[in-house]
Amino acid sequence: MKTLKPKKLDKGDVIGIISPASSPDDLEKIEKGTNYLEKLGYRVEIGENVGKKHGYLAGSDEERLKDFHSMFRNKDVKAVFSVRGGYGSGRLLDKIDFNLIKKNPKIFVGYSDITALQLSIYKKTGLVTFAGPMVATDFSENTVNQFAEENFWNILTNSKKIGKLHNPGDSKFFVLKNGRAEGRIIGGNLAVLVSLFGTQFQPVFKDTILIIEDIGEAPYRVDRLLNQLRLANVLKDVKGIILGRFVDCYETDKTKETITLNEVIEHYFHKIKKPILYNFSHGHIKENLTIPFGLNCKLNTSRGFVEITESAVI
Repeated sequence: MKTLKPKKLDKGDVIGIISPASSPDDLEKIEKGTNYLEKLGYRVEIGENVGKKHGYLAGSDEERLKDFHSMFRNKDVKAVFSVRGGYGSGRLLDKIDFNLIKKNPKIFVGYSDITALQLSIYKKTGLVTFAGPMVATDFSENTVNQFAEENFWNILTNSKKIGKLHNPGDSKFFVLKNGRAEGRIIGGNLAVLVSLFGTQFQPVFKDTILIIEDIGEAPYRVDRLLNQLRLANVLKDVKGIILGRFVDCYETDKTKETITLNEVIEHYFHKIKKPILYNFSHGHIKENLTIPFGLNCKLNTSRGFVEITESAVI
């Protein structure tokens, strides 16, 4: 499928805000995130159902889907930002009008549970989406992380080639396997990615660079998820692998015997003869590098770089 790129963001453009998954416990975070965007010179359109709650969901499936469709239908809205992740995006997938998205390609941003929407949109339409900061989790802070902020806005507002992506400061990539590879970068949250297996929304992994991250999964659960990647031949199909941050992925029950996260990673990746990077600054962290899913990526672990060889927006 041909890659479809959204138009770049300009000051004064309208950014739509939706909650396709969960709602923050503190709704003031939505207001703070909105204020941040407005101070930068953007106009903001908040979805009709944003702020609603239905247990762990941000309103009913119908309400969340309505806001999602409404933002893509609205010609004035140039970008759609997610409030937060949590859970619930996957419940919407078989109800989405993907033709509407294809006819109205625009910037769509989020990460974590939003991975389900992003991979499905790419599979069905070819539209590049952005695994990047969210309104209530990243833009509601009193001080937005400068590293993540500069990377994010540069990608969304600039139609030039993105180029090489670097970790912040002195933070280095760890090379698990040397080599070079090139392919379209896809992935996201590991648990959400695996939840799409066996469905019409499962990504095509052949000739891609896979990037994965996760949070709050004990080592045995990361083990299970990576084993599913192995059994599904994903680790064979991809050209290269980028491991982002695995946050709080340790056994919290001190009475349980366990192996470490690093031992799990070593087990699954030590025999693979293709380039693999670890400790890439992407995931549930403040210094989160925005990843545009669907763009061509060069991975060179021998020389320690990740390069996006084209622009994400037009």
